[in-house]
Amino acid sequence: MKAIVILPLLTAISAAVSLSAADVDVSKLPPAATKTGLTFDKDIKPIFEKSCVKCHGAEKQKGKLRLDTLEASLKGGENGESIVKGNSAKSPLVHTIARLDPDSAMPPDGKGDPLTKEQIGIVRAWIDQGAK
Repeated sequence: MKAIVILPLLTAISAAVSLSAADVDVSKLPPAATKTGLTFDKDIKPIFEKSCVKCHGAEKQKGKLRLDTLEASLKGGENGESIVKGNSAKSPLVHTIARLDPDSAMPPDGKGDPLTKEQIGIVRAWIDQGAK
């Protein structure tokens, strides 16, 4: 009897969690870069330092999200996981930096330069390669 009650509840929770990813058109994402062997320290951290760390770093963590270290980036923020290792198209971080939804676009208008398609492609490739 308990399984009958829990299953619909789990289904509803799963649908709610995946709803935000379903709300964006991932076909509009720039393609992942073809470069291999990407690492956080060498390739991703410089991108995040330029556009993200002012609001998501050691001193300030908007939405409880930090992007200044690999560990913090993988942890996510108050909205949960921001990086889905191995699947950049399902990673909320990619949706926000690609500005797929104007309401959640990062960085917000007037708060820094948006990432270029090339930078987004590098972030996508890094995530697709396991976010190491």
